[in-house]
Amino acid sequence: MIKNTTFAAATLFLLLPFLASAQDEDKGVDAAVDSELMGPEFVDPGEQSVPVADEPSATPQAEELRGVVFDPDATDEERLQTEFARYRRLIQEGTLDEADTTAKRIVELAIKVYGPQSRETANALNNLGIVQHGNGQFDAAIQNFMSSVEIIEAVEDRLNSALVNPLKGLGAAQLGNGRPDEANKTFTRAAHITQVNEGPHNLDQVEILESIAETFIRLGDAKEARNVLDRIHIINVKHFEKNPLGLLPSLMNRADWQHRAGYYAEERTTYRRAIRIVETSAGKDDPMLIEPLRRLGESFYYVDLDMSATQQQGLISTGELYFKRAARIAEKSEGIDWRERAYATLALADYYTYVGSKNRSRTVYKQVWEMLSVGNDELAQRDEWFNDPTPLRQDPLPTYVGTPIAGAAPGELLTGRIVVDYSVSFLGRVKDLRTEAFPEEFVDMQRMVHREIRGRVYRPRVVDGVPVNAEKLRFEHQFSYSLADLEALREVDDETADEYSDESE
Repeated sequence: MIKNTTFAAATLFLLLPFLASAQDEDKGVDAAVDSELMGPEFVDPGEQSVPVADEPSATPQAEELRGVVFDPDATDEERLQTEFARYRRLIQEGTLDEADTTAKRIVELAIKVYGPQSRETANALNNLGIVQHGNGQFDAAIQNFMSSVEIIEAVEDRLNSALVNPLKGLGAAQLGNGRPDEANKTFTRAAHITQVNEGPHNLDQVEILESIAETFIRLGDAKEARNVLDRIHIINVKHFEKNPLGLLPSLMNRADWQHRAGYYAEERTTYRRAIRIVETSAGKDDPMLIEPLRRLGESFYYVDLDMSATQQQGLISTGELYFKRAARIAEKSEGIDWRERAYATLALADYYTYVGSKNRSRTVYKQVWEMLSVGNDELAQRDEWFNDPTPLRQDPLPTYVGTPIAGAAPGELLTGRIVVDYSVSFLGRVKDLRTEAFPEEFVDMQRMVHREIRGRVYRPRVVDGVPVNAEKLRFEHQFSYSLADLEALREVDDETADEYSDESE
C-alpha cells in the first residue's frame, strides 16, 4: 500500500484540487475547483451571449465525441459554444487531459471570434488555467491566469469584480507552485476587490480570507493567520446575529482553522460554543450535536508540549466523555444517515486505540464491523475504513527547505521527497520504520518525517472485526527546494569530508 501526498502528509498542507461538475444547468457554467482553498469558477467564453446548447442537433455530417455533436458547417461562434459544451462535459467526467486540449481550442476560437483583448478571451484563458491547475501544471496555469487578469484590467479596470475569479485561480496556482508569499498578495487583492464592490463585510470574501489564512499558515506565521480568522469570525457573527443555528457552519470552520494554526485550546472553546448553541436551540439530544462532540473529542489528541506527561494524559482522557456522548446520541437518533451513526461509534473505538485500551477498542471495532456487514454500500464503507491503517493524529510536515520568500523565483523550485517504509501493529503503533531522502543530502528533512511517522497512532487494519498487523506500508512526503539549497548542503558535506581527511593525515 502506497500513500502519497502532493505537498505534505498533514491536512494542513494538503492541496489536491479537483474539478466539480456544473451545479446550475440554467447557467451551465458554475463548476468550481473543489479544494481546501478558494478556486476559480469556469466561465462561458461567450459570456452567455449565445446560449449553451445542452444537446446540439445532429446532422448527417456531424461527428459525435463524448456526447457533444460537432457540425462541420457551423460558424466559429457556434463551434466555440460547442467546444465549451464539450469542455464542460469533460470537466464533469474528470477527464482533465482532454479538457486541457479542448480548453486550448476554446482560447484559439475566442481570440479569432472576439479578439485577443476581450472578456471572452479572458474567460477562455481562465478556463484553461483551471484545467492546468487541476493537472498540476502550475507554471502554465499561473501564466494563463495572469493573462486573464491583464486583459480584464485593460478592457475594464483594476477594481472590476470580474478580476476576482482569475485572481483566485492565480493564488491557488501560486500556492501549488510553492509560493505562499506570492499567493498571499494575490488573494489579498481579490479580497480587496470584493470589499470595494460588495462592501467591507460581504460574505463573498470569507473563502478568500480563508485562503489568505492558509498562506500565513504555510509561511509559518500563525499569529497573522489567527488575525485573519478573527476577521472571518466578525463577518459571520454580523451576518448571523439573529440566527444562532445559521452560525454553526462558520463556527465549525473556525474551529478547524484554529486547529490547523495550532490553537488547540481556542479550537475546543469554539466547539463548546457550537454545542451550547445547539443545546439551547434544539435540545441536548439533537443529532446536530454529534459532529461538534466528536470533533471536540478528537481535539484532545493535541495537547501543549510544555505539559507534563501526566497532565497530557489527563487532558487526553477528557475526550472520552465527548466520544461517548456523540455515539449515544447517534444510536438513539432516528432518521440519521447510517454513516454518521457508524462513524460516531468508530471514533470511540479510535479513541480507545489512541489511549492504548486494547480490549475496549477491540470490542467497539467489532461493533462497527457488524454494523457495516449488511448491504453493498455498507460493505464498501467498511473496506474504506478498515482495509488500511489510518492515522488518528498527524502533525504538519515542512513543505520547504529554507524560507519560501527567500527561495527561488516561481518555476525554479525543485521537488524532493522522503520515502518511509513501515508497518503498523494491531495496537495501532508504528514499527519497522525505514526512511530515505531524495536527494539524499536532505538529512534534516528525513529526520523530521521519520520522527513524525514514528510518533503517530493509527487505526489498525481490521479483518473480520479483529485488529491485525499491517506490513509493507509506504508513505511519501514531497517538499520544495532550490538548487542553491542543495548546493549549500553539498558544500557542507565536502567541507566535512575535507576536515576528516586532514585529521586522518
